[in-house]
Amino acid sequence: MARFKAVILDLDGVVTRTARLHAEAWKRLFDEYLGKRTKGETKPFDIERDYLLYVDGKPRQDGVRSFLESRGIHIPLGNHADSPDVETCHGLGNRKDGYFKEILRRRGPEVFEDAVDALEAWRQRGLKTAIASSSKNCAEIIESAGLEELFDVRVDGTHLQRWDMPGKPAPDMFLAAAKELGVKPSEAMLFEDAISGVEAGRKGEFGMVVGVARNGSADELRRAGADRVVSKLTEVSREP
Repeated sequence: MARFKAVILDLDGVVTRTARLHAEAWKRLFDEYLGKRTKGETKPFDIERDYLLYVDGKPRQDGVRSFLESRGIHIPLGNHADSPDVETCHGLGNRKDGYFKEILRRRGPEVFEDAVDALEAWRQRGLKTAIASSSKNCAEIIESAGLEELFDVRVDGTHLQRWDMPGKPAPDMFLAAAKELGVKPSEAMLFEDAISGVEAGRKGEFGMVVGVARNGSADELRRAGADRVVSKLTEVSREP
């Protein structure tokens, strides 16, 4: 622990439990779209399999493209300003975002208490902290959960769009967070629950890439390159 100066964390699945809400929004989107386009002849979106495999941790437009290509469907990428009614990756991604916000405002995010305990412990030790998420709703989620004061830096989907930066498994988002914190990647621990996020951490040469296996994905995270896998963040924060 003594060799690290900062901790960078993904949001969903690490700090908050919004994956269920995202998965519901994705299923609504894809089942509606496939129902209209293929008249029920294409296999629908499977929350247990397709969410982790095609959309988890990715920018929305990349998730749309990845899943639809798995069903042999190719549509134009479009651009960020596309209406939710436009049949492009960005358009469908924006429609999914509307569905997600409906669910979020109705239910609110769940927060992992071990993440809060760990963040407080790290900050008491003088470590800098950053949240890095592909979600454009990151700020809204953190604010609604009352977590703003636990992070020195936030890099999210709005920054990816503004800076024209690729999402995971590219390491750019995490490297940007380290730069904003004023530390080298080798001086930071990265916590990720997504395979694409662990791959990004390896590519970015972070000091330690910790896989967070809250959903039984420990083996997959190790194969993706995690230096260590934990089920709770306090497993690391309580170490000397």
